[in-house]
Amino acid sequence: MSSSFSSSPVAFDFLPPPGPPEKQPARPRSAERHTALLEKQIPLIAICHLSWDWVWQRPQQFLSRLAKNHPVLFVETHRTETPVAFTRTRTARGHPSVTILEIHLPSEHWSDGSYIDLERRRVLQDRLAGEFDGRFDGAVLWFNDPMAVTAYAGRLGERMIVYDCMDELTQFHGAPAELVKREHELTLRADVIFCGGRAMREKRLPLNANTHFYGTGVDCEHFGAALSASLPVDPDVAALPGPVLGYFGVVDERIDYTLLAALADAQPDWSIAMVGPFAKIDPARLPRRPNLHWMGARPYERLPAITKGFSVCLMPFALNAATEYINPTKALEYMAAGRPVVSTAINEVRTNFSAVSRIARSHEEFIKMCRREIRSPSRLRVQRGLKLAAENTWEAIAARMDGHIEAVLARQSKARATTVSSPAPLPLPNNQPAYV
Repeated sequence: MSSSFSSSPVAFDFLPPPGPPEKQPARPRSAERHTALLEKQIPLIAICHLSWDWVWQRPQQFLSRLAKNHPVLFVETHRTETPVAFTRTRTARGHPSVTILEIHLPSEHWSDGSYIDLERRRVLQDRLAGEFDGRFDGAVLWFNDPMAVTAYAGRLGERMIVYDCMDELTQFHGAPAELVKREHELTLRADVIFCGGRAMREKRLPLNANTHFYGTGVDCEHFGAALSASLPVDPDVAALPGPVLGYFGVVDERIDYTLLAALADAQPDWSIAMVGPFAKIDPARLPRRPNLHWMGARPYERLPAITKGFSVCLMPFALNAATEYINPTKALEYMAAGRPVVSTAINEVRTNFSAVSRIARSHEEFIKMCRREIRSPSRLRVQRGLKLAAENTWEAIAARMDGHIEAVLARQSKARATTVSSPAPLPLPNNQPAYV
């Protein structure tokens, strides 16, 4: 059995759609409401297969906002050349309510799944009782990583379990065989599930009725800075000749590299800027063209200035197993920056953004749509995109998620109160058994 962890964070770009959920959670009332509000300050332990300081994605966006109501312990697991396990603890920069715990486990034992499960549990339990001195007792246990269910679920004295299903990780290249079984177990055990795509929710709903669709959000203030005349275009983008068509995000198995080569060949006077870290691919095998620029990772803080320099924002995704369920976080970020968007016809983009982005069903159509947006950007689509982004902030979605957590806690409080107030059953005469 192998583990899903990596010394470099696994490059899963967990991406969601817009719009309100399919149903708002019922809000607790009166005494139940009061109890739930008191319990909102309970801590949250997040188990994630991405590092906090890697690409800023769905886990960081939601958890940094939930930290306003819940002190957050963000647990990372790393494969490290070390003879014994060790940890590092720090506070997330700019987020004082988020504590990051790095767990470093020996790489020589990485293929021994049982060892990894036991060791990561032992280390976390030890830190919870020691270093953290009970600060995270009775927590909400929040999973982004289904592989961690065996190690942690039911083992940390948690009050409830949340599964934030960001993507169909089982369909990604290199996913461990054990992941299918563990994801199924987590789906059954979770008190509430949040899914980043509509199809993902439909898949899990028969197994867990408390499953909800919460797609991508956006930091409108951050990416809206691209609309400001006072913000200069990022110098790396400004230095590129001609109209710049750009992408930011992880560069991995989900990108259609043949499409990018065709796009660069079709318009040598354009610059194609691919901004983001490489993951699970060999950079030496990427297509090379004079006007196709692999720019590597850039800090989240620079993305508005980078996006401002894009005449067209690209979502050049391949249509494969890895993209069947994805709903790119970058879609609304592009829109909040006031940029035209051209995408390939992945399912969630067609479902959620057809009125805002141009969606191509072939390479030829993709190139044609890019030409159209370069010549005459669609002002109506851009305005729709700005409106859609404003309606789907991370804050609004995180608040709705917290409502579901609050509802579960309220039900638990009511169940406890009912148990305490119920009279003890009378003893049966002559020790006769009770038939039910």
